[in-house]
Formats: sequence, C-alpha cells, structure tokens
Amino acid sequence: MTSRPAFLDVRQSARQRRWVEKLTPAQANIALDMAQTHGIEEIIARVMAARGVTAGEAAGFLDPTIKALMPDPSVITGLNEAAERIARAITEGERVAIFGDYDVDGAASSALLSRYLAHFGIAADIYIPDRIFEGYGPNPAAMAKLAENADLIVTVDCGTNSAAAFETVSGTDIVVLDHHQVGGPLPDVVSVVNPNRDDDMSGLTYLCAAGVVFMTLVDVSRQLRSAGRRDLPDLMALLDLVALATVCDVVPLVGLNRAFVVKGLAVARRQTNAGLAALASVARIGEPLAPFHFGFVLGPRINAGGRIGDAALGARLLTADDQDGARALAGELDALNAQRQAIEVQMVEEARAEAERELQSANPPSVIVTASHDWHPGIAGLIASRLKEALRKPAFAIAFDANGIGTGSGRSIAGFDMGRMVRAAVEAGILEKGGGHAMAAGLTVRTEKLGELRAFFEDKASEAVGRLIENDALEIDGALSASGVTAALIDKLARAGPFGAGHPEPVFALPRHQIAHVKPVGNGHLKLGLRGMGPGTLDAIAFRVRDEPLGKMLAENAGRSLHLAGTVSINHWNGRQIPQLRVIDAAIPDR
Repeated sequence: MTSRPAFLDVRQSARQRRWVEKLTPAQANIALDMAQTHGIEEIIARVMAARGVTAGEAAGFLDPTIKALMPDPSVITGLNEAAERIARAITEGERVAIFGDYDVDGAASSALLSRYLAHFGIAADIYIPDRIFEGYGPNPAAMAKLAENADLIVTVDCGTNSAAAFETVSGTDIVVLDHHQVGGPLPDVVSVVNPNRDDDMSGLTYLCAAGVVFMTLVDVSRQLRSAGRRDLPDLMALLDLVALATVCDVVPLVGLNRAFVVKGLAVARRQTNAGLAALASVARIGEPLAPFHFGFVLGPRINAGGRIGDAALGARLLTADDQDGARALAGELDALNAQRQAIEVQMVEEARAEAERELQSANPPSVIVTASHDWHPGIAGLIASRLKEALRKPAFAIAFDANGIGTGSGRSIAGFDMGRMVRAAVEAGILEKGGGHAMAAGLTVRTEKLGELRAFFEDKASEAVGRLIENDALEIDGALSASGVTAALIDKLARAGPFGAGHPEPVFALPRHQIAHVKPVGNGHLKLGLRGMGPGTLDAIAFRVRDEPLGKMLAENAGRSLHLAGTVSINHWNGRQIPQLRVIDAAIPDR
C-alpha cells in the first residue's frame, strides 16, 4: 500500500480506491520555482510539476512546437532509406500502393501519405484489410494483388511482423512505416521504419504510426528539396491527421506528441479536411475541437467502418476532397457507429457477467479473459476497454467463429506491458498470432487453447498486476469548491494540456459538497447539481455509472454531502459555456 497520506482521509471510495495527493513535496518546490521564475500561475505550475515537468522545461512546455521538439528524422533507424525510396517514386512518377490498418491510426496514416503523394499527381491505391475475414496486417493474397499494379507498396501502422506475407511479392519494393512491438525477425524489404525496433536508439517509441509517417515525409521533402524540387506540399497543413491518430491510438502525450496534438488541433479547427469537417458536422460538434472530440466523438465513428462495416470507409473519408462525397461517407460512418453502440450494449452485459463470475471465484484472475461464440469480433476491443475501466485489471474479449478460431483484443492498465505478454504467448505456441503495444493488443487463438492461454497470462501477469492494483490510488491535484470551478480556471488549466495518455488530465476533489439533485440521462449516465458553501450549483455528469457502486452512492445520497472527485471542463450548450465536473469517484465523509 502506498505510504502517501490519504487525501481528505479517503481510504476506500465508491470505486474501492484510496485518494492521495498527486504532487509530492519535491514537486511542490518545483512548482513554486516555476511560479516565481517564470510567472506561471500557481495552479498551472502545480499541475505541470505533478506531471514531471521541471522549472527549466516550463516555458517550452507551455508552447510546444514541432521545430523545438522534433529531432532530425534520420535518428530513426531505416528512415533515410525509406524516404529515399518514396522520393524516387515521386520523381519517377511510379505507381504506389498503401496498405493500412483498419483503425484510426491506420486510416489517418494512409490518408496522410496519400495526400502527400497526390500533391505530386500520384493517385495511390489504399488497401485496408477486412477485420473479420483478413485480420490485422498484410496477408499474402492482398500483397500479391497490390503488387500487380504497384512499383512500391508502403505499409502503414502494420508490417513489422509480416515477413511471411511479403514473400509472395516479387518485382515490387516494400517500405514499412510502423510503431508496433517487434516479434521475430524483421521482413526483408527496402526498409522497416519503426522506433520500437531493437536497434533503434531514437527514443521515439511513443509515436503512433501517423507520427512515424509524418517524420518520414519530412525527410522525403528534404531529399526532394536537395534534388531541386520546390513544389513541395505544406506538411504542417496535414497535422490534423497526425493529431487525430495520436489521440485515438492512446499513445503518450509527451514530447513531440504534444506538439503534434497542439498544432494539429489548430489545423483541425480550420476545417480544411473535408472529411473531418463533415464528420464533426454529423456528430453535431458545435464547439472548438479538443482532444476529447478526437478520442470519443470522431474516433469511434471512423473506427465503426472497420468494426462492423467497410474497413476502408475511414481512409476514404480522410482523403475526400469533395464535400458532398465527404458528407455521404460521414453519414454512413455515423449510422454504423449507432449500430455498433447497440451491439456493444449486449456484449458488455454478457462480458461483465462472465468477468464478475471469474472475480468471485476462489482464485480470481489478474488478467480478465472473456470469450463467446456469439460476439461480433469488431466490437471486442471496446468490450475489453469497458472491462478494464470498470474492473481496473488488464482485460481481453475474444469472439470465436464457427470454426473455433477466436479473434480478440485486450486493453491494459498503466504500468503493465500487454503487448509484450501477448508476443510471449505467440512464441510459446499458444496463440496463432498476436501483438500490439503496452496498452493494447490483438490476438488469434483456437478454442482448445483458451484454458492454456488463461493460465499463461496468469503466470506472466499475476505478480506485476497484483503489485499495481495494491498500489492503485486516485491521485488528486488539489481541492476546489463548486463556486471555484469557473470558465477562467478551466482556460488556465488548458495551458498545461493537451491531456491524455502519459499526461493525465488534472483530477480535483470537491470536499463535502451537497448533491442538490441527481437524475438519470442517456445510456446509464447521471446528471447532478453540486452545492458547496458558496451560492449557486455546479453542473456535474457521471458517465456509465447508473448500475455501478459509484452511481448508487450518488443516487442514494441526494440531498446529502459527499466528497467528489473528477475533472473539470466547459460544456458548450445553446451558445453558453457552462463549467462542469465529470465525476469519476466519490466517498462518504467522516461524520
């Protein structure tokens, strides 16, 4: 158990967590130094210091730029060779094909490369595999088909572990631009550009595939410029795609990634990408785009095609220039997303029931593995995510087909490398295939191997996960009152963002606030009014909690006071900017 004292003396909250202060005494001194040396407001300084920012880094942190944070692209192993081959394809007007993954990162990476090539008159073919019938990554049949009409194939967000699929290709060059963990020998191609290669010393392992593609294209432009070309595209105008992928792939928002998101959001708000603009319109986003919209509004809609429809819809949307065509694609993805949500509800209920049974057994697992022959494989990742969020353990959801082949996805908790564990299961012969990164993974397993897989995961994860859970605590950035949650405060906090994976959003506690009113809204959400010592009430929302212990505590204590914890944001409604608290936990105060 952590030695830090309990914040507000909360030792067991509604979500069975201890609350502790995030800022250490040493970081408090750093925050004070920031405030005094750089004139940074105290609350911003405290948030930054609690996330590891030093006083010397403060000024640059508040204004992240590509120029300051992006190293020479050649620091990534193999990038020069890849850029040289792409530059040659442009110079010689060769036929280029792009093979991408079916998620947001794959779609955005494909669109980024496609738009760059289109500037030079090269209409690249984009191939996105079907999630159900082809699975993740290049396959021999698809590669052979692409090679028939391409001089160069570039795989994006995949390809690192696809040596066998590339063996069917002859007479066509292949370049791999990827970020997934390596499992086995690298394919024999022109170049494999992946910061997660064992021989890569760039320190850029946190990039998503779109980030890798962007850095490669920076070098392509440099090589073309050196050869005398001056008709180069404006890469900065394509940063909206990089920002979208960076947020949706849940890679750490640190270093260069922060600059990608900050500058990419500025581009996205100008709505120069017809597809993104159409999708924002159909999703009824009536406020400036923020990381939240990428991750929870636009991203799920782009992913919907790959989950239950045409996997290529996302890439087509992001490459669309015709507004009417973009609106049609956006409408199709929006409809698919609604279907996905309906399917998800039933699957979550079934998976949660199975997980609860496992956790109530004599030997509850450290890694939750749920499976069914009735689930849609395209929804597995969402189910795993819901289980991980609710039960705070690494979780997998596996959908088996009629032949006993299971396709599954997993989501991890902070501090546990799920991708490494899955690769180990492949090497042990338990999985047909699998891979991923620290926070997410995919796998293929046969029915008869499911029990062995559960035992393998337990053996590999029990000690590490047990230690993480034992020390799991909700870290609080500070205490606020309802009247203190203002638009001005939220604007100040935004300066320390963007927030996300690796740079968590500030969490504040509201001590002893009365639940003035509470009512159910939407799909399992609760809307509340909170009243402190001052006048007025603060709007609050708690998502997907109605049947959870947190939801029950909130509902049962209407009219009473609770300690509440959550994040603050602006709710744009009917032209008004309304501060609100997103409640993530609560506790009953000592009476």
